[in-house]
Amino acid sequence: MEMRRRYTWHIFQSIEYSGEQAQIKLYNFLGYLMDNFTPSSSERNLISHIFRENDVCRDAEWERYFCYKNIEVPEIYSGPHLCFPLTVEQAICLVEAFRNKKQLHSRYVLQLLLETWKLLRMLPNISRISTCHSKEITICGDLHGQLEDLLLIFYKNGMPSLEKPYVFNGDFVDRGKDSIEILLVLFAFLLIYPTEVHLNRGNHEDHIINLRYGFTKEVLMKYKMHGKRILKLLQKIFSWLPLATVIDQKVLVLHGGISDSTDLGVLAKVDRHTYVSALRPPKKKKFQSSTGTSIDSDMDDDWANHRLLQRRASLTCVKPLGSRDSFLNRSLQDFSDRLKVNVEDELKLCQQRAALVHLGGFGVEKEGQASFDSVASDNAKEEWKQILDLLWSDPMTQDGCIPNELRGGGCYWGPDVTEDFLNKHNLQLIVRSHECKQDGYEFCHNRKVLTLFSASNYYDVGSNRGAYVKLGPNLVPYVVQYRASSMTRELTARQSVGQTERSALKVLREQLFSHKSDLICAFKRFDCDNTGTVSVTDWASAVESVMRLGLPWRMLRSQLVSGKSADGPIDYQQWFNELAIKGANADHIDQCLLETLYRHRSTLETIFRIVDTDNSGFISPSDFHQTWKLLSVYLKMEITDEAISELAVAIDSNRDGAIDIDEFMEAFRLTDKKSRLERGRSMFMGTVTDLAGLDQCEHI
Repeated sequence: MEMRRRYTWHIFQSIEYSGEQAQIKLYNFLGYLMDNFTPSSSERNLISHIFRENDVCRDAEWERYFCYKNIEVPEIYSGPHLCFPLTVEQAICLVEAFRNKKQLHSRYVLQLLLETWKLLRMLPNISRISTCHSKEITICGDLHGQLEDLLLIFYKNGMPSLEKPYVFNGDFVDRGKDSIEILLVLFAFLLIYPTEVHLNRGNHEDHIINLRYGFTKEVLMKYKMHGKRILKLLQKIFSWLPLATVIDQKVLVLHGGISDSTDLGVLAKVDRHTYVSALRPPKKKKFQSSTGTSIDSDMDDDWANHRLLQRRASLTCVKPLGSRDSFLNRSLQDFSDRLKVNVEDELKLCQQRAALVHLGGFGVEKEGQASFDSVASDNAKEEWKQILDLLWSDPMTQDGCIPNELRGGGCYWGPDVTEDFLNKHNLQLIVRSHECKQDGYEFCHNRKVLTLFSASNYYDVGSNRGAYVKLGPNLVPYVVQYRASSMTRELTARQSVGQTERSALKVLREQLFSHKSDLICAFKRFDCDNTGTVSVTDWASAVESVMRLGLPWRMLRSQLVSGKSADGPIDYQQWFNELAIKGANADHIDQCLLETLYRHRSTLETIFRIVDTDNSGFISPSDFHQTWKLLSVYLKMEITDEAISELAVAIDSNRDGAIDIDEFMEAFRLTDKKSRLERGRSMFMGTVTDLAGLDQCEHI
C-alpha cells in the first residue's frame, strides 16, 4: 500500500511540475519573439498584448478605466449587495452567498477590487505582525480556488476578526473552480481588518500562469461583460500583494522559499508592483510624448549598443547548467534556430529603431524623451532574482542551492542555506507553501522549515489532507488537518489509496499515449526481429527511457497493459490501440498531428487564450492557422497547411466561420472519464460536481 501511495503521488506531482515548466518555457519563447521580431510582424502582433505589463498611466487614469458607477444592478439580482466601507455583517453575508453558489454582481466586484487596490498600495513589502494582542495567529497555505476548504477553515477556526488574525500564504487562484470567490472573501476581510488579515503573493498570482491553469477562463466565464476589466484590475492587485510576513520578528512566512542570495533588506525595498509577472524582469525604458502618454519602447540598453536583445534569463532547463548564476543568466539561444528570420535584417531594423528613439521617432514629438527607471540594471536583475526565488523555490534534503529544474523556475535550497539565512536575519522558523503534501504539512531542515498546504483532495478525492497552523506567543506550530469532502468519510485507507491510484493511472495512460512515437522507437530498439512484441523487462526499460518518471513499471504493467500472463511478451502496437484517442472527428486527422495536439494541448489552449484578444472564446480560422504556426515553431516541427485546415474543418461543425476554443479542446481526449485533477484543476473548468456544504464536511 505504501508503494502504491508513493508512486501515485509521484505520477501526479511529476505531471503537475512538468506543466509549470511547460508554461514557463512557452512564456520565454513568446518573450523571445517579442524581443527579436519587429513590431510589424504578425507573430509579434498576436502576442504583444500580454506583454503590456508596465502601462504607465497615472493611478487616477486607471481608476477611471475601472470605474463601476455606470454599471447598473438589475432588480432581479438576488445576490449580496455591498456598500462601502464594508462591515463585518456584509462580509459574512458574502461568505454565505458564495456557500450557496450565488454570484456577486460585477459592479460590486469592481468596487471591492478598487478599494482593495487602494489599500494594498499603502502596505509594505514585508508585513510585520505580533501575537501579543491576539495571542494566536492562523496561517493558511495554498487554496487554489477550492472554496470548500476556506469555508471549512472558517467553520473550524472562526472567521477573521480582531481576536482571530490570519495570514494567507498565496496561490489563492487557479485549478479550482471558485478562485474569484476566494479572492473576494479574502479582500473583503482585508478591507475590514487591515491589521489582522495578511495576504502574501504566490507564484499563481500571475496573469501568465492564470492563462494556463484556469483563473482567466473562470473570470471570463462568470463575468462575460466586464471580465476583461476585472482581470486587468486583478493584475494590478496581484502585483501589489505583499511578498512576505514576519511574526514576532522570529517566524518568516512566504510562499515559495529562499536561496543562498535571499536578503530581506533587498526585498523590503523592491518596487514590487513593477513585477506584474515574476517570470520576466520589468522593462527599464519608456518613451514619453509631449502629451504625457507613456509608450513601451520594447527596447533595452542593448539595442542602443547595436546588439540583439537577449533575454535576461531562461527559467527552463532540461540539462544541468552548472552554477546557479549561469542558470539565471542563460539566454534563449535554444529558441533562435526555430525562428526563420534573417538575423542581419533584424539587426539593421533594431539599429534603426534605436536611432529613431534617440531622435524622438515612432511618430512622437521631438521634445519626447526616453525615461529610465531609477534602479540600475544590476540592481533590477538582483531584485528580480529575489522575487523569483521567493515565489518559486522548494527545499531539498542535501546542502547547497541549485536551479529548480523540475518546475523550471526558482531554486532548490538545502539545510545549510536555511541555517545561514535564519542566523543572518535572527529568525527561528520559515513557514512556506507551494507544494502539495499528503498530510497537508511537512517539516524539514531540522524542523526549521514548515511546508503548509490548505487545498485538500488536490489531485483527487482522498489524495491529501489540507492543513492550517496556529501560532501562539511561544511560536510553536500547532497543526490542524482536515479533508473538505464527505466523499471520503466512508472510505478505508486501502479504498482511498485505490481510488487515488486509479485516477493517477488514467492520467498516466494519457501521458503514455501522447509519447506514442517516442515509445514505439524505444520498443523497436529492443524488438530486433520486428515481431511487434517485447518482453516485460524490455517494455519497462523502454518506457522509463522515454518517460523518465522513475516509476516501478514492472509492477504497473498489469494495470497499464491488458493480458493474461504477467510475464509474457507485450504486443506494443495493440497496447497503443487500447490507449488511442477516439473522437468523433479524429479519424480524418493525421495521427502524428493528433498525438502532438494531445501531448501539448495545455500549451495549445494557452496560445488560443492569448490569441483570443477580445476574450470571446472564439477565434477566426486565420488566427487558428497562426496559432498552429506559432506552436510548430515552438515545438520545432513541421505542421502542414493542409493538416491545419483539416483540423479547422473538423472542429467547425456548424460552419459559422469561428472556432470555439472549448469545443476544440474537448473534441480530443481519451475515452477514459476525466480525472478529478483534470475536471476541476486544469484548463477544463466548470464541469466538476459541486461538493457538499459545510454540514456534510468531514472533520478530522
